This record gives sequence, structure tokens and C-alpha cells, in this order.
Amino acid sequence: MQNSTSTHTKINFRKKLNVQRPFSSIKTAKSSSQQIELALESDRGRIINSASVRRLQQKTQVFPLERNAAVRSRLTHSMEVQQNGRYIVKTVFKKLAEKSEAYGLSGLQAAVESLVEMACLMHDIGNPPFGHFGEVAISQWFDDHLTQSEFFEDAENSDLAQKMVADLRQFEGNAQAIRLTFSLQQMNLTYAQSASILKYTRAAFEPKPKTGEALNYLKKKPGYYLSEQDFVVDMLDALEIKAGHRHAFSYVMEAADDIAYCLADLEDAVEKGILSLAELSRLLVDMFVLQGGDLDAENILSFMGNHNSFKDVLAMATAAGQKDTINHNHEYFLKLRVNLIHHLVEHVAQRFIDNIEAVYEGSLNQALLEDGGVANQIVKTFKEVGYQHVFNHQEVQDLELQGHRIITGLLGIYGGLLKLSARCFNDLANGNTKGMSYQALLLNRIDKKIVKAYLKSIESITEDDGLWEFYYRCRLIQDHISAMTDHSALDEYQLLTVAN
Repeated sequence: MQNSTSTHTKINFRKKLNVQRPFSSIKTAKSSSQQIELALESDRGRIINSASVRRLQQKTQVFPLERNAAVRSRLTHSMEVQQNGRYIVKTVFKKLAEKSEAYGLSGLQAAVESLVEMACLMHDIGNPPFGHFGEVAISQWFDDHLTQSEFFEDAENSDLAQKMVADLRQFEGNAQAIRLTFSLQQMNLTYAQSASILKYTRAAFEPKPKTGEALNYLKKKPGYYLSEQDFVVDMLDALEIKAGHRHAFSYVMEAADDIAYCLADLEDAVEKGILSLAELSRLLVDMFVLQGGDLDAENILSFMGNHNSFKDVLAMATAAGQKDTINHNHEYFLKLRVNLIHHLVEHVAQRFIDNIEAVYEGSLNQALLEDGGVANQIVKTFKEVGYQHVFNHQEVQDLELQGHRIITGLLGIYGGLLKLSARCFNDLANGNTKGMSYQALLLNRIDKKIVKAYLKSIESITEDDGLWEFYYRCRLIQDHISAMTDHSALDEYQLLTVAN
């Protein structure tokens, strides 16, 4: 635990709220609280009105191709995360009280709330159709096919070729979110807002760190691609964040997500009839014991400030569900939230403050809820029950297999564009379709903004032209597939593979 009282003079969170924009030639001088708030309010409008956020309404959280509107989409999940993030920020400021001025946060609560809310809303925008299984399918396809590509095999600059192959083999929704906001949609968000979604700090071409290695948690997944490396370097420099470190408020976004989905996934499973309330309560009790919890110990939830055991909390939720004959599922989960989320938020806010120096520096090498205490036991209990009894349910696995087939099939079709020479594909992208009618039909199905992003990326290529052109062409294919929703991917696959 950090000694916050002795180190606060080193901390000035205002530096982490740099509202300079990457596509602006105007260098922002030291900003007032009002200017920071207005700049982040502008970010808010850009984000809420973006196509990538709208697509979240047709990307399902756990159950792909789900037509029951009561089951969460990525958008409804992100809205719940957004609310948790707002709640955490309010609690942090309340706990800091008069210390907020010493930490450079005086007058900035509204600005930080907006920053964190929008980070929460954006945290899943880079996810492809079929969620994390979609990420695996894209990564596997490129892993299988790039090793056979003459563009990389015969490259004179073998080091760059190997870096590009490693980069393209690791499709990651978090890295794609950085690419979406900066390169594809050019939302021109402030550096502070962009950094708030940089959950992982490793470039995709870098090897995964070993257990015990410095910052290994922050680097356990790719956070950005080679294509956005220069932007990330500039952003970290502007925010005075060391390489491999996080933005302070990305910890809050991560905690808000952890709190939201540990309950939400189980509620969706009950809504679909995969689990009954009685079965869920039994599984939670059993799993809590396996996680090392003592069900009957008084004050086991003392971090909540009450005298309930975990078994008491579940018993109260069960009783609430039994009283309501119209919507007992809702009452059960409402009671759980009342007894859990408030206290988890309090715990996260206190962890933020107790570790404020490491959080400020972005070097805290764990999530705020990963402290091994009761709060961590509870979250792990809910997540593990979800993993074992929801994600491993036959229906979910069948949908994941279907999703893998759809994405792999689409990549096989659009991957034909990678067989063209650089000159031919450049002609095609610029409207010269002579002798390439089939490829032209495929390219016409790709969003024009994605094609423009490809053309812009290769405008200034001067060295290793063939490598960079092919790299950005691979990115174009990944951009197209990952932008699809679950249903649009299915429709596209059926259109291109099934004879009418």
C-alpha cells in the first residue's frame, strides 16, 4: 500500500487531463478546469455519436445472435459499466474531500466523471462479432495464412517483416479500439480521453511478458498495433506517462467493467433459462467456499460496513425474489446489487486512494479489485460461476463454433484480396477495376471509410513499400471483419456462401 499523505506533493492529476488533440496544430497551454471540462464534453459528443458505439447495440455480450432484447448487448453492458464508473469517481472525490486540491483535482470532478464515463462506454468498441471468440478466430486465421505469404517470407527487411507478422497474428479488441478512434474514425479525441481506454500497454508485436516480469499484468494482452505506435508514443509523452504504464483513470474503467459483468452474465443466463435462481444461489455458495471464503463468519463482508455473511446476502436476494410473483428474477438481482455493488465501489475507491501514487504513475501492476481480500473473493466467485456454468454451456459453445465458422469463412473470401499485387490492389482501391471484376465486387462491400484509411496509410510510404502496403491491406481486412455485428456477419456469410 502506498503512503498517500507523504507522496501527494508529487501528484498532480491535472497533468493527466491534457486536452491536446492529435490532429490539432494548436498546442494547448495550461488549461483551466472549465476548459478541460468543455474539451471532455466535446469528446463525449464525438463518442456518443460515433458509428462504433451504435454498432454495440447489435453485438451481444455473452450469447451471440441473441434476439431476446432483455439479454444484454455490448451497448447495454457498456451503459452499466458507464454508471459504475461514474459512481466510483463520485466516491473517490467524496473520500478525498479537502485533499482533492493537493492532488490537482480541485474543480475537476465533472471533467473526470465525463472522462471515465466515456472510457467505460468505449471499452468494448473494438470487439469483433462473437466477442472474444471472434478475436481468437481472426488471430488464428492470420496466424495460419501469414506464414505462407511471400510478402513476408521474401522480404529484404526481415526484422520488420517479423514484427508485422507478430502484430497481425494478435487481433485484440482493446488494440482495435485505439485504432478505431484514432486511425479509422479519426475522432480526434483528447489525449486524456484516448489514454483512458489503453487498458493494456504492450504493442501487439512485442512478446507477452513472463510471470513475475515488471508490469506483466499491464502487458498481458496487446494494447495497440504497430499502425498506431507513433500516436501512442506521442500520447504518452503528452500525458507524462512512462512507456508500459497506464493512464490513472483506466484503472477505474477496468474496475467498473469487472463489477458490471460479474453479475450481468449470470442474470442473462437466468433470463435465458440456463440457470434457475435456486441453482445459481447453490453454485455461488459452493464457489465462494472454493475461493477460500467462510460462509458463516460474521463480518465476512465487513468491508461493506454491515454484519452480513455471504450466505446472508444470498438468502436476502432469494427472499426478495420469492416475494415478487411478477418479476422475481429482477428482484433477486436487484437485491444482490443493493448489497454488493455499493460496497464494491467503496472498496475500489479506497484502493484507488490507498495506492494513489502507483495509480497516478500508471505502474500499479494489478486491477483495483485484485487485492486478495473479500471483495476480490466475491468478484472471483461470480466470474468463476459464469465461466463454468454459462460460458461452457452447450448453447454458448454451439454459438461460438458457429461464429468461428462464419468469421473464418469470411476471412477466406476477403483474404483473396491479399493475393493481388500491390499495384493491382492500389489500382482497385482507386477505382480501376479492369480485369478484377470479382475483387471489385468484394472491395465494394467494404466500408468506404476503411478503404480511405488504407489509402491514407500508404500515401507517405517511402521505405519497404511492399511490406507496409501489404501490412495495411491486412489491417483493412481485419478492420472490415471486426466492424461487423453478429447478425451482419451471419448475413454476409450466408450471402457469399449459400446459393440462392
